[in-house]
Amino acid sequence: MSEQVHPLAPHHLPFFIPGSDGSDTLMVVMGIFLLGAILWVGTLYWKLHSLPERMAHKSRKLQFELVAVLGLISLFTHNHIFWIAGLLLAMIDLPDFSTPLRSIAGSVERIASGPSDAPSMAEEPPSVTDGEDVKGEKAIAVRGGQRHA
Repeated sequence: MSEQVHPLAPHHLPFFIPGSDGSDTLMVVMGIFLLGAILWVGTLYWKLHSLPERMAHKSRKLQFELVAVLGLISLFTHNHIFWIAGLLLAMIDLPDFSTPLRSIAGSVERIASGPSDAPSMAEEPPSVTDGEDVKGEKAIAVRGGQRHA
């Protein structure tokens, strides 16, 4: 059986008109394009959505976990205010209070567990100076059993 074009039909049909065998080239091309566009937009959405978390992770922020939780909350609730809060929190440098406080706590702990044979605060520690310079240049003092220059 040969395919005959109807005598009233034009001899050159555009590509978007389906053939008599049922194949639709335009539909297949548009289906592939639509699938690619959906994957591209989805990837763009995920990249944009994880932007605050990546920013906080890259700059090693202390509030990284909080930014990550805000990103997840905004993803599941579709409330964009959480994403904006995470983005702002990822951009701000919060001051580090824990490191100086740990240092102070460690110093106080060392002072508290210091040597028990140390002189009490009421006693005057021995003060000996080496060098006979009257102006105080090149004088070495010994206080509390330690030499200080």
